[in-house]
Formats: sequence, C-alpha cells, structure tokens
Amino acid sequence: MSQDPQHVLQRKIGLFSATNLVMANMIGTGIFTTSGFIMGKLQDPTTLLLCWLAGGILALCGALCYAELGANFPQAGGEYAFLRHSFGPAMAFLSGWVSLTVGFSAPIAAASIAFSTYLWPIIGPENVPALVYQFDGITILTLSIKEGIAIGVILLLTLVHYFGLTFGSKVQNSLTLMKLGIIGVFVCAGFWIGQGDWSNFQAPAWGRSLWKGEFAVSLIFVAFAYSGWNAAAYLGAEIKNPARNIPLALIVGTSIVCGLYLLVNILYVYALSPEKMGGVLEVGARSASALFNPRVGVYFSLAITLCLLSLISAMIMTGPRVYYAMARDGLFFQSIARVSGSRHTPGGAIFLQACIAALLVLTASFEKLLIYIGFTLSITSLLTVVGLMRLRRRSGLTAEYRTPGYPVTPVLFIIANLWIVAYCLATTPQAPIGGLITIGLGLLIFQFFKRRKGV
Repeated sequence: MSQDPQHVLQRKIGLFSATNLVMANMIGTGIFTTSGFIMGKLQDPTTLLLCWLAGGILALCGALCYAELGANFPQAGGEYAFLRHSFGPAMAFLSGWVSLTVGFSAPIAAASIAFSTYLWPIIGPENVPALVYQFDGITILTLSIKEGIAIGVILLLTLVHYFGLTFGSKVQNSLTLMKLGIIGVFVCAGFWIGQGDWSNFQAPAWGRSLWKGEFAVSLIFVAFAYSGWNAAAYLGAEIKNPARNIPLALIVGTSIVCGLYLLVNILYVYALSPEKMGGVLEVGARSASALFNPRVGVYFSLAITLCLLSLISAMIMTGPRVYYAMARDGLFFQSIARVSGSRHTPGGAIFLQACIAALLVLTASFEKLLIYIGFTLSITSLLTVVGLMRLRRRSGLTAEYRTPGYPVTPVLFIIANLWIVAYCLATTPQAPIGGLITIGLGLLIFQFFKRRKGV
C-alpha cells in the first residue's frame, strides 16, 4: 500500500481541538437520558449523585492511565494500538472489533435515536405510525419516521467528516462550544430562577442500593454517559505534539465533564422528585419544563438535539481511525485503510461505521443499547489498563508522562470495572450475553484475517 504523505493521516489537530473532541464525545446522550433510568433503579437522590461521582472518578482514573499509553504510542486506533503493544495482534483486533460494533457504531445509533426522540415532539404529531417486526415476542426491526430521522443525521454528519479533517474539525469545535454554552445556561438559569424544590433530596433510605446489584448496573448507565474520555487517544496519529497534548486533552476534558455532570444531576433532582424522574428517558426536557414552564421544555428539547449533533459528529470523526489502523496492519479489509489524498480522511472506514450504526437504529432499543455498550466497553477498557501495567513491568514505556498515583489508579479502575461486569452478568444477562457474543464473533473474524495474512 502506498506510503505517500498524501495518503496517510496528517498531524493537524491541536490541543484545543483535541480537548474539545474529548468533551464532545463525553457530553451527549448519557447525561440527557440515563439519569431517569438510574433513579428508577436506585430510587434515592443521594445514591444517584454518588453513582455519578463514582463514575467520574473511574473515568478520570481511566483518562490518567490512557494518557500514559497515548504519550508513548501516539498512533491511530486508541485501544487497538495500545493492546497491540501489550498483548499482541489477537487482543488488539478484538478491541478494534468491539470499537467498530460497540464502541462507536452502537453509541452513534443510541445518540441518533435520542436525537430523534427529542426532536420529534417539536416537529411531528404525538402518535407515530411504525412498522414493528417481532419474532417470539422479541422486536427484530422497527421502521418509522423517527428511525428515518436518526439514520438521516448519521448520513449527514458522515459526509461532513468524509469531506476533510480540517472542515470536520471546525464543524466539531463549533458544535462543542455551542453545546457547552447550552449546558452552562441551563445550569445557571435553573439554579438562579428555576422553580425547583430542595426537599427532593430528602432520602429516607440512603445507601440501600449502594452495595447491591442496582448500584453496579446503574454504573453501567453512568459508564455509558462518561464514555468518550479516551477520545483523543484514537486520533494519536493526527494530534500535534502528542506526548504533551494527548495527556492534557484527556485529563482536562474529562475533569471538566465530571464537574458538569454533577452539576446537571443536582439540577435534575432539584427540578424533579424521584417519583417523577424515575424511568424517564427525556429527563433533560422534563426537568426544564418543571423548572421553568412547558414551553421552555420544548425549547430545551431543541437545544438538546443540537448537543446530540455534537456527540454524533465527534464519534463519527473518532471511530474510523481504529478500523483504519486495523486494516493498515492487514487485520481488516484493505479498502478500509485507504486515505483520500485530498481530504486526508479514511473514507471506507467512515462509511462502514455509518452502515452499521444505521442497522442498529433499526434493530435495537435504546435501553438495551446502553447496557450492551457499557458492559462490553468495560471489558476492553480494563484490559487496556491491565496492558499498561504489563508494559510498565517490561519497561516498555519511555515517555516523560507517568500515571499519577500508580499503581493505585489503574488497580482501582480495573477492580471497579470487574465489579460492574460481574453484577451486570448476574442481574441483567440479556444485553451482556449480546456483548459476549460480539466478542466471540470478533475472535472468529480475527482467525479469518490471520490466515489470510499468513501470520
């Protein structure tokens, strides 16, 4: 394959854009949708906030560990590149396969479904006719205008990031700054003039779910909301001065989002009682309606759709670099490794991701997607951090940046993710089984490419 500079990824992303990318990948579907599901399980505002705090600490631990890996291996692919160095090609391929199916395509689908859910009440009638195909009581396929909108936004933003890295970065930065502004206005106005009730924080049975399966499963939803803290690592081959900028982008971006998430969830509880909040998907719009009035809730729904555009755009930009790296190493279809000479984007990888995301929009429900995503990503991220410790023992890391608090930081991250995975398997096995099937299928596909490559 040609190694002409015009046909490889270029280092054009600075610290500002890299940090924006981290925040854009994190802030989106999760913070506007998952708190209602979590409250439905925990039924306690204080434990809800503790769950979000725990998730933020884990995300920051992960970011601190990935920062060391990113500084040492500033290459395209994120976990794929890291695991290739720590465990070899089989584990690396598996993480890349998980990124293709679960890490990016599934979250893009979930964010697009949320986008359509928030947008439709503004532009369409309350009841939407839908064609639903079921087999043995299980929904296999859903077709309606809402699914059409979700797929349409995927295709639109796919084209934006196909047409050039510089153009795509400018669009992404604009959407991210707009999203941060919207959230900032919502939080400030909500606490300043919102009609909330601090008595919603009263908890007659504080901590009753803390050590039970409900808390661990709730962390799955929180992990989904925090996913994206590793985004800058995926574009390591395109970030300027990566040894400095990758760690800074990961740590600064993750820290800012952790603070925002806690403020937003405090505002949700201030706005809604646990009974009104529990099980609600559009918890952001419901909170805005309660704090101000129903008309403001409609405007806030429109604002959230703009925030979700930033998230979808960020993931569409980030994910294809993983599949590009796999194909470049001969472990995926060679067409996916092609980079446009004029656009400097991996077009085949971008469109493959869009097709899988569109398929998931038609075939999966929102809540099942969340558990499926959170469970599977917990496995790959903890393996990556185990790989960091393995590389440390082999003295395979040379960059000046070192993970603060090592080895406590990676051990805490690993133990917490093992706890989440174990409880998720025990209490909600359907979606985790789907994750395990995905992993098993990935191992079979790896054998195919391994034989074809002759290694």
